[in-house]
Amino acid sequence: MPENEHIWDVAVIGGGPAGMMAAGRAAELGARVILIEKNDSLGKKLLITGGGRCNLTNAEFNTRALLGKYKDAGKFLASPFSQWNVSETLGFFHTRKMPTKVEAEKRVFPVSDKAQSVWDALVDYLKTGKVTVLSKSPVIGFVAENKKITAVRLRGKFEIRARSFILATGGLSHTETGSTGDGFAWLKKIGHTVNTANAALVPVKAKDPWIKRLAGVSLKEVKITVFQNGAKRDRRVGNILFTHVGLSGPGILNMSSLIGELIEYGCVHLEIDALPALDYAQLDARLQELLKEHHLKRIRNSLSALMPSALAPVAIMLAHIDPDTPCNGITRAQRLALGRVLKHLRVEVDGLLGLDKAVTASGGIKREEVDFKTMRSRLYENLHLIGDILDIDRPSGGYSLQLCWTTGWVAGSAAAR
Repeated sequence: MPENEHIWDVAVIGGGPAGMMAAGRAAELGARVILIEKNDSLGKKLLITGGGRCNLTNAEFNTRALLGKYKDAGKFLASPFSQWNVSETLGFFHTRKMPTKVEAEKRVFPVSDKAQSVWDALVDYLKTGKVTVLSKSPVIGFVAENKKITAVRLRGKFEIRARSFILATGGLSHTETGSTGDGFAWLKKIGHTVNTANAALVPVKAKDPWIKRLAGVSLKEVKITVFQNGAKRDRRVGNILFTHVGLSGPGILNMSSLIGELIEYGCVHLEIDALPALDYAQLDARLQELLKEHHLKRIRNSLSALMPSALAPVAIMLAHIDPDTPCNGITRAQRLALGRVLKHLRVEVDGLLGLDKAVTASGGIKREEVDFKTMRSRLYENLHLIGDILDIDRPSGGYSLQLCWTTGWVAGSAAAR
């Protein structure tokens, strides 16, 4: 074959959501595309996002408000989001017969409640464009000449050459899926600046032994207050999930960066208002009703109408009440103590879990070294950088995947041109 027959139009390194979108878009525009993935299959991290349900975007159609969620990175993202935003993302999946639904905090999920549906739509996109997928193929670095990337080197001294390259190897969260930050090392080697990666959205580890008894219990729209050395530092509302070692869920994840900073300089504890819809008087009145209604029952069997059944025995214990006490034997002081526990459920923070448990990690390629109109490197004219390889913090709620869809589509379009 002639030498140029061995050169691809576009080579995409990394088969996660950003890489799949980029490869599919470039192929859609007529480019000959190869997608290189070190795992035996594509999208391993995608399949576990949102607990396997895949929170694929956030239904915030006001682009200005959406960009505000990315904090100081929003000004860099204005151009790519003007090319591909939430509406385009939803249209992409809907036209591929994957209906979606909007849940609390504008989180968008597939109607099937399965990340597999998102994966199927993307794989179909790749097949339609006749993208060549090269799996089980770990890349070990770039070959660069005269400020252009000429090839990527695979293990075994095998090289893949292309006219344009798109790097979508992700950050350092969920390393078990292959997201081990390899791309950062390659970029540093060719002269790019990479800011240190830290866990950004990560569950909290708790000291309290009773936490294990609540593993799997979720509470919706609770008030979470953060204290450092006894002083209130922040308060937010969100959903939480108790785990075997502490707390997770959107409400906790979105505060984890602050918690991580605070714990460096003092003791941190959280107070959770488990029943924010009721003020103290309303909660006490409701407790009185339940105690009267179940006056002959034991207290541990009488509170399911007010809270998850697993939370009741923990709250009773923390209020220093004998769980076998009959409801008609509960004193006013005990009732008030129980109410205080439910409005101020105290959790002692032991730290954050590591990068391997993080939903996303902060850090990545320095933003000033990327032309966000095309996602092209400012150091190498035929290298594009997308997804979690970028140094962009974002909250939980679909914003990470929207970043992948947007930057992937923009890079795929530019690389094909």
